[in-house]
Order: sequence, then C-alpha cells, then structure tokens
Amino acid sequence: MPSETHSQRVLDLAGQRGLLRASDLDAIGAPRVVLTRLNGAGLLERVGRGLYRLTDAQVSEFESLGAVAAKVPQAVFCLFTALQFHELTTQLPRQVWIAMPRGSHSPRIDYPPIKMVQFTGEAFSAGVEEVERDGVRLRVYGVAKTVADSFKHRNKIGLDVALEALKDARSRNKASVDEIWRYAKVCRVANVIRPYLEGIG
Repeated sequence: MPSETHSQRVLDLAGQRGLLRASDLDAIGAPRVVLTRLNGAGLLERVGRGLYRLTDAQVSEFESLGAVAAKVPQAVFCLFTALQFHELTTQLPRQVWIAMPRGSHSPRIDYPPIKMVQFTGEAFSAGVEEVERDGVRLRVYGVAKTVADSFKHRNKIGLDVALEALKDARSRNKASVDEIWRYAKVCRVANVIRPYLEGIG
C-alpha cells in the first residue's frame, strides 16, 4: 500500500535529519498529509509550525538551533548563542540570537523564541563556520569573530559578557590575538578592544 511506504520513508527521513520540515517531503515524493497522519498516530511530534521530529527522538541541546536553521537557512548564530555554542559564557540566553543581513525582516517562528540582529557587509559574511549537529547544518560565527561581535554589540549584551568571552577565548587558546584583532577591524571595534587585548597579552 503506497501510503505505508510514504509513512516509512517520512519516518526514516525524520530519523536521519532529526528535525523535519514539511518541505523536506517533496524530495522523497511524499504528500504532506502524511505528517498529519503520523502526528495523529503519535509517531511524529510537532515542535513548531511545519516542523516535526520522531516522538521518541533524543532531544539535544542543539535542537532549538536546528529548528531555527531548518526554517531560516541564511541565519548565522551570533552573540549570546554563539558564545554559548563555543562555551565562552556562563549566561543562559532565553532566546536564540541570529544575525541577518541589513534590511532583513525578522523571521516568523513560533519555536524557539529568537532575537535578530542585523549585520552589514563583511561584518555579516566574515567568520562564519558551518558545523553539523544532529544531522542539521548550523551556521555560527567562529570564536574570534564572536568575541569581536561581543564588543561591537556590548550595549546589547553587556561589556562584562564581552570581557568574559575575550578572557576565556585567550586563556583556553580558542582564538589567537591576531585572529581577534583581524575581526575587531572587520567589526570596527579595534580601538575599543585594543586596551583589553593588551591587558591580557
């Protein structure tokens, strides 16, 4: 029976991907009604608008990032979220922080709550790393860029958070002074960051 094959294909795909978007079904030729059926049967769980996962899936700390990356592929995780990703902060952000190019509209997502910051030009495109977690490709700023961003947006996240990130990045050799300096110039905060960089030498 074709519907059973569709269901199995959808469940297999959900197993591979972790998070499944309704549009992912097009690639395997399954109608979207299968999602509703599997959800009703208790095999799939709806975690947000058009976003599903296996009911018995192991939920990881990266699930909320995966949910955002699936919905907004061009977003880059930044500031508090990037700091947490790189273990450079003790803060636990209540929102997922994303960078988008200037002029972007805030994405409409009902899960998880997001905070969008607009970056321009090279400040948006430089220092992006792509990593895979739970089968989802995440775009996140690297350590040195995140430290520079923290100084640039210190009025949003606090200078104490930026300083904590800088100290941790250096003491744990996660970024060199040269790398941080390069991104400080990209973000136009070289003068702001210089005394702190010299201070921890």
